[in-house]
Amino acid sequence: MKKNYIDQERFRDKEKLLIKATNYTSVLCLALFLICYFLLDITSLLSYIFLFYALLSLANTYAYRTHRNLSLTYNIASIASLVSTLLVVFLSGGITSPFIFALGLLVLAGYASTRSHGKTYLFIICSLVVLLFLQNRLLPLDMPNQVPIGVRDIFALTSVLFTVYLLGGIFGKDLMMVHHQLYKSKREMQARSDEKDTLLKEVHHRVKNNLQTVSSLLSLQGRSISDARTKSILKSSQNRVISMAMVHEMLYMREDLSKIQYRTYVRELSEYLVKSLKGANNKVTLKIDIPDIELGIDTAIPLGLLINEAITNSLKYGIKDDHEGEIHISIEQEDEHSYVLEIGDNGSGYSDAMTLKNSNSLGLKLIHNLARQLKGTITRDPSKKGTNYIVKFREIEPQPFPSVA
Repeated sequence: MKKNYIDQERFRDKEKLLIKATNYTSVLCLALFLICYFLLDITSLLSYIFLFYALLSLANTYAYRTHRNLSLTYNIASIASLVSTLLVVFLSGGITSPFIFALGLLVLAGYASTRSHGKTYLFIICSLVVLLFLQNRLLPLDMPNQVPIGVRDIFALTSVLFTVYLLGGIFGKDLMMVHHQLYKSKREMQARSDEKDTLLKEVHHRVKNNLQTVSSLLSLQGRSISDARTKSILKSSQNRVISMAMVHEMLYMREDLSKIQYRTYVRELSEYLVKSLKGANNKVTLKIDIPDIELGIDTAIPLGLLINEAITNSLKYGIKDDHEGEIHISIEQEDEHSYVLEIGDNGSGYSDAMTLKNSNSLGLKLIHNLARQLKGTITRDPSKKGTNYIVKFREIEPQPFPSVA
């Protein structure tokens, strides 16, 4: 939205500059025709070139009101300006013509449109000036200067005034005005963007606080319950809430509010789960192999919940009691948006006869559902000891209201 707004502003500014410059140039060229023809007594082709350009420019501007093709109008004006200026230069002394300075206006007009046009006109016009010089030195043509000797100084004065007026009064003034307006628009858009980022950070901070409040409530509720199975369910729910709160906390801490550094997130989540379920003095080793990737919130949360469920199952059923064990988590990026997650443990595992359909495990069902939400697939890896999964998933595009389960 920000880019489209700036592009529209630039288009309107280019349109105003082109129309204004074309109209002023047409009027000045018409005045030059009258001066050359009636005051300087230049009744040759030289004078009529100014008249021809003035009429063509006015017709070009009038046609723009019908077709509204700014690029076509600009190209016609540029070609007409280049050809007319070269003819005037050639008929008024070649490389020594005072009107040759008007070629610099075309370079400035090119840069006013786009940088590429300016570079192109700079190269073309520099080449033409060199060719005029070489022609004058090496291949002089019998082409007389159509400006009478007695009025050449007046013609030179008129040419210089024409160039200086257009350069300072039209192009220079308007370009500075356009630059100021664009700079002002950019500052305003940057201020709005900064304000939006600040508000978004505040949202992530409040969501994190709210999730932590929910986690605390679940913890308090668990302390008042004596049934071990119910306490385990509440603990699992608390860990799921914490896994989501960590995402919002990491987004709040980053400059880029759209993605989180996932290796850091997985390490913090894994260490929290191990200490939460096995205590601080545990014998569980974490082996994490994740490249330096960044994932958006719509991918980070469901993937974090999947990792949470897999680690929780490993700590509850795979690595039992105070036994030693290892949990490994690795992510490999296949292409720009596709990834492969390998996660598991070297514990006791569970029977191959147990499947999603015949299992009553909420964690196992969540793992499969979250894999589908990530537009991926999940398979068990029987080649390793314990319980191990291979999850292929894709990064989820941002959604207005993402669901996480």
